[in-house]
Amino acid sequence: MSAAEITEALGRLDTLTRRLRAECPWDREQDERSIVPHTVEEAYELADAANAGDDAKLLDELGDVLFQVHFLSLLLEERGAGDLGAVAEHCRQKLIRRHPHVFGDVEAKGQPDDAPRSARASSPDAGPDAPRRITSGEVLRNWDAIKAGEAGREPGIFGEVPENLPALLYARKLQRRAATAGLIEPAPARAATGRDAAFEEIGDRLFGVVDEARRRRVDPELALRAAAQRFRDRMNHQGDP
Repeated sequence: MSAAEITEALGRLDTLTRRLRAECPWDREQDERSIVPHTVEEAYELADAANAGDDAKLLDELGDVLFQVHFLSLLLEERGAGDLGAVAEHCRQKLIRRHPHVFGDVEAKGQPDDAPRSARASSPDAGPDAPRRITSGEVLRNWDAIKAGEAGREPGIFGEVPENLPALLYARKLQRRAATAGLIEPAPARAATGRDAAFEEIGDRLFGVVDEARRRRVDPELALRAAAQRFRDRMNHQGDP
C-alpha cells in the first residue's frame, strides 16, 4: 500500500470504530477499565502469532490491537482529553526525543546503510563533526535516561514501573532500570550468532524452575514477584543519596 492508501485504510477503521461506539449496545457500555482486559488479551494473542512465525495470524492480531488503540483513543476524545491524532503525534514526538542517535547528534551502530545519518558517519569523507556511533546497548541506556528526565514522570530509579506486570516482565524491567542506573552489570552486546540457541536454553532453564516450584508446591509467579520486590527495595536503598 502507498502512504495515501494506508491513511485511507486507517480512516475507514476510525469511521467503523465510531459507528460501533454509537450503534452497538455492547460498545456503548464500555470504558477503559472494561476494555483493557481485552487489550491485554489481544496483546498476548499478537505475541503468540509473532512467536509462531505465522504472518497471516500476525496480520489478523495486529488488526485487533489496532482496533483497541482506535477505541481507547475515541474514549479520550469523548471526554475532551485527546484523540487518535493526539495519540499519534505524542508518540511521534516521544520517539524523536528518545532517539537522538537518529534525530540528534549521536548515531547507533547497526542502522541500514541507506539511512542518511548512517551514510554520513560511515563515509570515508566523514569529518570530525560526524555523529558519534553508539551501540544498541547504549541506545537502550539512553532511552531509559531520557525517559527518566521527561516532565511529569514519577521520580526514582523505578519510577512508573507498573507493579501489576507479569512477574517475569516486572523482574526484567526492574533489572533493566537498575542496570541503566549503574547498580548492576549491564547486559553485554547481543551476539550476532547463537540467538536461537540462547532462546531455547533460557526457555528450558525457566521451564525447569517452574517444574521445581511445582514439585515443592510453590507458586512460581508469586515467588518471582516477591523476589523482584525484594530486589526493588534493595536497589532503592542502594540508590539513595
